[in-house]
Amino acid sequence: MSRAAYLTAMDRYAGDGGPGSAVAAAFADAVESGRLSLPLPGGGRTRERWAVLADLAGEDLSLARLAEGHADALAILAELGHAAPSAGRRWGVWAAQPPGPGLVASRVGRSWRLDGIKQYCSGAHSCTDALVTATAPDGSRLFAVSTRGLVPVPGTWPATGMAGSDTLDVRFAGIPAEPVGGPGGYVDRPGFAHGGAGVAACWYGGARGVGRTLLAAAAERDIGPYAHAHLGAVDVALSTAKTVLDVAAGQIDADPDDRQDGGRRALRVRAFVEAVSTEVMQRVGRALGAGPLCHDEAHSRRVADLTVYVRQHHAERNLAELGTLVADSGTSW
Repeated sequence: MSRAAYLTAMDRYAGDGGPGSAVAAAFADAVESGRLSLPLPGGGRTRERWAVLADLAGEDLSLARLAEGHADALAILAELGHAAPSAGRRWGVWAAQPPGPGLVASRVGRSWRLDGIKQYCSGAHSCTDALVTATAPDGSRLFAVSTRGLVPVPGTWPATGMAGSDTLDVRFAGIPAEPVGGPGGYVDRPGFAHGGAGVAACWYGGARGVGRTLLAAAAERDIGPYAHAHLGAVDVALSTAKTVLDVAAGQIDADPDDRQDGGRRALRVRAFVEAVSTEVMQRVGRALGAGPLCHDEAHSRRVADLTVYVRQHHAERNLAELGTLVADSGTSW
């Protein structure tokens, strides 16, 4: 879907249920138009895959969140040998496992049923299908489910940031589920690391959108030497982030089976792009003050969305994970 078509969808649905309805419409259009029929990671066109996700994030980060989940689901199904889903279905990946009660899988005869609450389900109303992780008697498993019969829990996403992503807790009560892969298959496959790095492409696209607010201001008026200094730093940060993503995409295509420790690569990429995203938001704010945050709805929403989205990087916890891997096996630097 073109930028103009996206804006048309946003305008058409803006008065019908708020930003979530607008994003849901744009998500459906992106799936039906084939825009989200992306190359699979590791197939030689990972850079192209990530470029589409970055462009979507530049349009709307909530849209990118739904698009990334859909594209990731298709890649997971392909990697784990599942039949390709029918056209027009909108998929999510609901795999967050925060502390507290979660989703439990149990056998009923030869079938599986899911019960409990799944948190952080992006596209709770707009996805037609989802891949969900659940605790089973033989370990953590991944299941495919239809969203028919699922009950999103109202009020479980009161946040302003990523409001359009329709990310709610979802209640499961005896929901039929089809296993995808075996126990532990979701996290043990090479594509787990590849997909984790791909999320950073969405963060980069959002940060690029924030940076363009400063770039546009510099084109319209004299923003002064300090703001120009911030613009120079933003240019360094975003250009380097793009290089990091391009290099990582090339490495994934050269080693799709992840023989060269894709886990460390994904942790590095995610940590770097998260830091760049944070720096860009800080520098644009310091350069332009409160004006864009108060009077530019698209910019203020993008900053709020990106602030939430990058928290998929778990800060020091992920850095400690990377540090442990480096300490245990060394590094090439």
